[in-house]
Amino acid sequence: MKIELKEITVRELTDGYKNNDEEGVVGYGGKLDIRPPYQREFIYKDKQRDAVIDTITKNFPLNVMYWAVREDGNFEVIDGQQRTISICQYVSGEFSFKDRYFHNLQKDEQEQILNYKLMIYFCEGTDKEQLEWFRTINIAGEKLTEQELRNAVYTGPWLSDAKIKFSKPNCAAYLLANDGGALLSGSPIRQEYLETALSWINNGEIEDYMGKHQHDENANELWEYFQNVIAWVRKTFPNYRREMANVNWGELYNQFKDEKLNPIELEAEIKRLMQDEDVTKKSGIYPYVLTHKEKYLNIRQFTDKMKREAYERQNGICSLCDKWFTLEEMEADHITPWILGGKTIAENCQMLCKECNRRKGGT
Repeated sequence: MKIELKEITVRELTDGYKNNDEEGVVGYGGKLDIRPPYQREFIYKDKQRDAVIDTITKNFPLNVMYWAVREDGNFEVIDGQQRTISICQYVSGEFSFKDRYFHNLQKDEQEQILNYKLMIYFCEGTDKEQLEWFRTINIAGEKLTEQELRNAVYTGPWLSDAKIKFSKPNCAAYLLANDGGALLSGSPIRQEYLETALSWINNGEIEDYMGKHQHDENANELWEYFQNVIAWVRKTFPNYRREMANVNWGELYNQFKDEKLNPIELEAEIKRLMQDEDVTKKSGIYPYVLTHKEKYLNIRQFTDKMKREAYERQNGICSLCDKWFTLEEMEADHITPWILGGKTIAENCQMLCKECNRRKGGT
């Protein structure tokens, strides 16, 4: 491992700057890959971007950045992509700062910016070492997501095509999943749509799927699967609700796609449960109406006051085994089960010893 600190001027950095789908994002005379596979799309907000330019115009120091030295002698950004693109975009005239574009500045003001020196660590080592460096130094600012880090390992034609479909602003996956109401949460540019689709298609084993398909020519299989899931959801649950954005649709599609389901009957049950105050996790209603497993609903728990009232009413005696226990040794239980219409209210609360409660819950 070799790390060397160098000074690079803004003039050198922005020389040959390009940002397009064909050539990617490059600078430094075409020798610097500003957005390697494990990097994200540009996500700085205006205030963050302006702060970078403000720092440079005041000649204050920016935080040190890291470049990896490739075997061919070119470079790639390990840390500092957002700052680098902010600088390049400003010099190339893509945005103004304090109502002035770069070309509006006086000659001496332009020269001050172009001659500003950036502190860059040049790092030489293996791909694995470079990724580990990135994990180590990516401790501030906009941190990488887990999917962005996975992208660093499984680069290739499959990933390039998958990112076009799932990782661009207003990409095909985003437009499809939001046509008629959002069925996914998160942001495509933070790789959350890609991560979700991968989790769906391979039951959560994302790295396994990416490893198997890394060298495929395209990501058509994943894209076709994603389209099938969204189409199934729209058909099965045609009445949109905002809670649908937090449902694991892939899990439900994989399990129920071949079953004959009645959307009208499902909607009636969903409507009833949405009005049930004991159901505290409304997004869990969708998997519940298909599986009827209460774990998805997070049924409202009895309060400590309700538990104490029931305990005193029972004189500490378990309602099932008729033995005495301390309050801490007991658990609250619905006398009339929630599934049969029992509410989470004091009158429907009984205290059971932990053993009896577990036994009752398993019957």
